[in-house]
Amino acid sequence: MRGTTRTVAVAAVSAAALLAAGCGGGDSSPSSSGGSTAAGKTGGAITVHGCTPQNPFIPANTNETCGGDVLDAIVSKLVHYNPDTAAPEMDIAESITSTDNQTFTVKLNKGYMFTDGTEVKAKNFVDAWNWNRNGVNGTLNSYFFDVIEGAGDMDCGVFDKDQGTGENDPKAGDPDCKGKPPKATTLSGLKVVDDYTFTVKTTEKVSNLPVRLGYTAFAPLPDSFFADNGKAFGDAPVGAGPYKLEKYTKGTDMVLTKNADYKGKFAGKVDKITFKIYQDTDAAYTDVQADNLDLLAAVPASALAGEKYKTDLPDRNLVQAIGTFASISFPSSKADKSYDNPKLRQAISTAIDRKTIVDKILAGTRVPATGWVSPVVDGYKEGACGDFCTYDKAKAKALFDEAGGYTGKMTIGYNADGDHKAWTEAACNSIKDALGVECIATPYPDFATFRTKITAEEMKGMFRTGWQMDYPSIENFLAPLYGTGAGSNDSRYSNPAFDKLLTEAAAATDGAAANAKYQEAEALLANDMPVIPMWYGKAVAGWSTKVENVKVTPFGTFDLTSVTVK
Repeated sequence: MRGTTRTVAVAAVSAAALLAAGCGGGDSSPSSSGGSTAAGKTGGAITVHGCTPQNPFIPANTNETCGGDVLDAIVSKLVHYNPDTAAPEMDIAESITSTDNQTFTVKLNKGYMFTDGTEVKAKNFVDAWNWNRNGVNGTLNSYFFDVIEGAGDMDCGVFDKDQGTGENDPKAGDPDCKGKPPKATTLSGLKVVDDYTFTVKTTEKVSNLPVRLGYTAFAPLPDSFFADNGKAFGDAPVGAGPYKLEKYTKGTDMVLTKNADYKGKFAGKVDKITFKIYQDTDAAYTDVQADNLDLLAAVPASALAGEKYKTDLPDRNLVQAIGTFASISFPSSKADKSYDNPKLRQAISTAIDRKTIVDKILAGTRVPATGWVSPVVDGYKEGACGDFCTYDKAKAKALFDEAGGYTGKMTIGYNADGDHKAWTEAACNSIKDALGVECIATPYPDFATFRTKITAEEMKGMFRTGWQMDYPSIENFLAPLYGTGAGSNDSRYSNPAFDKLLTEAAAATDGAAANAKYQEAEALLANDMPVIPMWYGKAVAGWSTKVENVKVTPFGTFDLTSVTVK
């Protein structure tokens, strides 16, 4: 058995369908299926469980949920993902058309305004994407723009595809490029046609490009951003979305207020949203029970036991399948070479009893993973990990011995402000029991500290990782995480055969053919085991008695445009 019952309908969206929808023009009426049409009065204020963002609020440099959840309410993009199905719907884009899946014409709806009073125009997308991809700026999300023609000329110096040490890799990180500026500062594949039209030419055919364009990294940037290279924007982001950031008190909260000049179709109901930062999920849960916190997307393990949350929060909880994936990652070779042997990594994976951890600690609210792609997206294939994701103590020890064992103490790092202590300790105990090697779950004070250590390639030992899909596609569970040079490739994994299959899959015009190539690529991960699949996600959310019309999207986030105050 492995798999999950889909309690949300996640659309298997083709780019062709989206392109066809785009030809209909820019209907400015509210979405018939989006959360913004939920019943309930407008106005009032709500509080949401938040956490400390890793970086300032710059879309191209935010690849984690603490900052991403805030930015999603502040910025509008070309495409909006339906909160019920994740299907892409036109937002700032009036249409996105292509005859060959390589040259795309994007036409914008007129009248979208940034919160600084300027109108969103084609140049705001082109300028933003050029800045995002420029190697000098060292953004974490630059990888998403690699599909656009000319991206290779924007790397600093020589791009080391091997990534063995990261020393010559511009994305590993030197913002100054040490005197090795890129050949170009603009993407040759981007052209402004007029104020409301621009074109995108990709290096190869990319059939699902329109589906990707709802990700936050593709948001437009106002002219004011470039006055100081985003320094002021990072603390006070200027978007064209339904809300704006009123105040950010680091370590305490992020306060959003309604954007009175919002012109889009997906306006929110409440006037004020406060993301309250907690250092402990149990404390947040206690506040939900006491009506001191309104929305909590993931109840803690302490409330999962015996389904306690159902008693604590009667008629104000939900469980639903979402597009998330939990894993344990290995350190990059630059940080720690002791895990470089694939057979050792396979042994560790085989030594983890996922089912017991899910049943005993997570109360069955997750699904043990059999691969690296979530079941909620089209193209999911059960069993991609093979036997390496099935707990087998004897086989794990045999693989461990073949690998030559391990000298020293294994560790699994986790951020202490999230609810990860119990399961990481259980994973370590399982490894210790099967392999006879010491393993210790190691906390880091908060998410920002934890992620900074990982992206700087300073994290020694294993560490917990998780992925929330950026857009509804099998590609999004593979390319950003395991493609050579990808911004979320925490282990700095690189396999030319894997990269080649990704390119071939993206170029396929038939959905089934594309999925088959992506599945071939996923199968290679079992041989290399760059990260250990742990489980597929389910949202187990709770809310206060003060709110209604609460909805969790297929991405595992609250739809902040639908919630209302009673």
